Amino acid sequence: MDDVRVWLVERTYSDRDLLTLVYATPDGERYLRKERAGRLGGETTAAIDVDGERLSPVSDEDDQERYAAEATRMKRKRDPNDTV
Repeated sequence: MDDVRVWLVERTYSDRDLLTLVYATPDGERYLRKERAGRLGGETTAAIDVDGERLSPVSDEDDQERYAAEATRMKRKRDPNDTV
């Protein structure tokens, strides 16, 4: 499958120092969740390109609308490689 550009729509930190990033398609229909140790740092970019097979469908309609709105906002305001 071809690469798909997804935009950062959610970032959360857990009490166990775990950073969770959610990237979604601009239509909010598919997403990718990435987790990493918060102390490792590293750059978080506004968008990433991923193999479409790695994306999962968004089953909750409210999440889909929220992801679509945030992905669209991020796409309008940021370049894909911007650190956020």
